[in-house]
Order: sequence, then C-alpha cells, then structure tokens
Amino acid sequence: MRAANTAVVALTFLSAAGIPCRAAESTLPASLSLSLRETIERAHLNNKELQMQAKEIRAARADRLGAVTPFLPRLDIDGGYTRNSATLFENGDASFAADSDKDIGVFTGYKNTLRAGGTVAQSIYRGGGDYAALKKADLEIRVREETLRALKLDVEFEAKRLYHGLLLAHENVCIAENLLAQAQAHYAVVVRKFEQGTSSRFDLLQSKVHVSLLLPQLVTARNSVDLTDADLKKLLSLRMGDRVVLTGRLEHASIAIDEERFLARALARRPEMVLKALGVDMEAWAIRQARATRLPRVDAVLDTFFQSDKAGDLFNSQHNLWNAGVTVGVPIFDGFYTKSRVDAAWARYARAGLSRENTEEETAVAVRRACLDLRQASAIIESQRDNVDEAREALRISEVAYDNGVGTNLDVLDSLVSLSQAQQYYASGIYEYLMARAALDRAMGESAAGP
Repeated sequence: MRAANTAVVALTFLSAAGIPCRAAESTLPASLSLSLRETIERAHLNNKELQMQAKEIRAARADRLGAVTPFLPRLDIDGGYTRNSATLFENGDASFAADSDKDIGVFTGYKNTLRAGGTVAQSIYRGGGDYAALKKADLEIRVREETLRALKLDVEFEAKRLYHGLLLAHENVCIAENLLAQAQAHYAVVVRKFEQGTSSRFDLLQSKVHVSLLLPQLVTARNSVDLTDADLKKLLSLRMGDRVVLTGRLEHASIAIDEERFLARALARRPEMVLKALGVDMEAWAIRQARATRLPRVDAVLDTFFQSDKAGDLFNSQHNLWNAGVTVGVPIFDGFYTKSRVDAAWARYARAGLSRENTEEETAVAVRRACLDLRQASAIIESQRDNVDEAREALRISEVAYDNGVGTNLDVLDSLVSLSQAQQYYASGIYEYLMARAALDRAMGESAAGP
C-alpha cells in the first residue's frame, strides 16, 4: 500500500475470486492486528465519555448512601464548660446571699459547670418522604447505568461503521487498481494493434483517455482509505503513525427478518426505552416525596449527660442525668408550598409518560428502518452476486472478440466499466447490510461485545 499508516484487509472477495489485490499484498508489517470485537473493546476502553459516565455511576452510588441516612439514628457527643455570674449553690452548698439583688428563682446549677454527654436522635416517620428519596436514589443509579450502556452502544456502532467502512474502502481500492491494471493492459493491446495497422487512431486515443480517467478514481479510493483509517485510529486513541491490520472480511450472514420480534426486543432492551420507564418511576416517587410535607412527622430523642462543678468528680452516678422524648409535628398550613410541589410533580409525571410513548414510536420507526435497509441490501447483494461473474465473463468475451477483430474497442471499455460497477455495487451492498444489522442491534440494545 502507498500509505504506511493504512490498515489492510486480510482477505477480500476479490482475492477470493482469483483477482490479485495489490493493496493487500504490498503492506508493511503491522503493529496492531484487530478483529471487529477487539476494535469494539478497545473503543470502549479508550472512550472518555464512557469513563466520565462511569464516574457518574460512582457519584450516584455515593448519593444513594446519603439517602439511607434518615433511616439511621444520629449520635452526637458534646462537652462544655459554663461560668455563671451567680448561682443558688456556692461550693456545693445552698449559700445564695440573702442580701443579693438577684431573684433566687432564676438560678440553678453551679457557678462553674462542666458537662459531658451524648444525644441519640431517630426519625420515626416523615410522611414517607425519606423512603421516596431512597427509591429515587436507587432509580438514579439505574439511570446512570443505562446511560452508560447507551453510550457504549453508540461507541460500538461507530466502531462498526469505521471498521466495515475501512474494509469497504480497501475493496474499492482493489477494484480501482484492478480496473486500472486491466485498462492499461487493454491499452497496450490497442497500441500493439495500432502499430500493426489493425486498430484505428480513434481506438488508441479512446483507450488512452479511458486509462487517464481511471487515475482520479484510484486516488479518491486511496484517500478514502486514509481518511477512514485516521477516523478509526482516533476512535481507538491510536497515533496516526501506527499501523493496524483488520483481520475481518467484508462478508455477511443473512438473518431472518421478523419485525415483530425485533420490536418486542427493542421495547424491552433498548436503553432509551429503559431510561424513559425509569423516568416515569422516578416521577411517581417524586409525587410521594412532595406529598410527604403535608403529613405528620414523628421524631424520638434520647439525651444523657454528666454535669458537675469539678472535673475530677464529673463521671459518677450522682452527676448523671438523662431525658428522652418523642415529638410529633402536624403541618396545618404552609402557604400552598406542598400543593405547588405536588401539582408540579404530577405535571412532570404526565410529561414522562408522554416522553415514553414518543420513544416507543421512535423505536418502532428505527426497527422498521433497519428491517427495510436489510431487505434492500439483501436484494442488492443477491442481484450483484452473479452479476460480477457475468460481467467478468462479458469482459473476457469482449477482449477476445476485439483481439480477433470482430469486436470493437468500445465494447471492451464498456465491459471494464460494467465489471467495476458490479464489484462496487456488490461490496457496497455487503457494507449496507452490515450497517443495517448494526443499526438493528443498536435499536434492540444488543452488543456484539457482550454485556
């Protein structure tokens, strides 16, 4: 191959048919050999968006841990020192001065108060809002996971497009090179016949022009290889100077088209459908979370502490106190705050349902389009499979007839073009079938690289 950084097809249908492909024979030793599956796995491994989404999953799991917090008791430990200006007890005795200008009912405790203790608080009921928040956190993790799966399927589709596209580009180079070689060989025959006086100058010029017109086609085909190769390397995070070999072949295996079965699988497994269903569930829990603010709240607290005026005498049973209690709060009027939240939650729930229905319709269209593309590509392949052999035989006959003086130069040139077109249509048909199959897999949420 002229470009050292170009990937090569190991085997092509042209070489399998006995036509030499110089693009596959003249390559330099490759530094990386890739099958389609390896290409997909490498694309997944190096894609930055996938790496960022994986971090989002970790963040969602951390948020879920925070949503568990209201169900667990809260424990606080506290300690402190307080200096009172006057107290009922002075040095442990009830020695409040009789002539003091202070009201004796105001003072309790010690002049120097040391305190150390702890508090345990537990939320018992908050209208179901905490449970709704926990369920939303669980769903959020699944949303992040499905988003990651959708991104992986997108990257896989792009890897298939470039992988098969590079195989097709190499097929087109082979076709262009062989067409040019055959046209040059025919031009040499015309030159020989012209020198012998058995061919006209018109045939000579016509054959020469035909060769010249094929050169841009070959250059375009080679440029397509280089551009597709560069895009694939970018996807795989390879350097532009790296050389790769694609071990796959531009071939297909036909599948039975069952649109109803495909649609059922797509509705069940397509990430976009799963995400819409999760969105509906999240909005349903959001309604319950909004309603919770109008329901009673019940909390329990236990407080135990040691209190004394001497540090050395702080921790003993005489200075230990505790209190426990339960509080119940019933919202009466919050200025329509709860109503506004509930109404908004219902509106978002209805919108999520409509969005899911819209995605169902889009999924049905995607499956239908993929099935139609499969049928169309299959028809092209079937029509051109035999056409390639017939065009090759027609070229042979036209060359023999021209060499024997019973055929025209134009017949040979037309046969060359017809063979080239048949080969291109056949190769393009296989590529279109492979891409239609890739689009169907994407619509059904299925991956060639596994889960």
